[in-house]
Amino acid sequence: MLIYGSMLCPDCVECCKYLDETGKAYTFCDFADDLRHLKAFLKIREEHPLFDECKREGKIGIPCVVSEDGTISLTWK
Repeated sequence: MLIYGSMLCPDCVECCKYLDETGKAYTFCDFADDLRHLKAFLKIREEHPLFDECKREGKIGIPCVVSEDGTISLTWK
């Protein structure tokens, strides 16, 4: 699973902590480490209707969870 986000975001920190504690494998794609991660996330955000509400509310929509099967979610539990 891929997690797009930033470690400056408390929800992203909580997500990674939860996944670490439960032993779930993931790759964290931090925007601050590589702007290609941000570019990939923005493409997902612009194309997927899941983010419509986030955009209306002025939210970013992270952490963004992309499962192995391509499912996109804003929840990690």
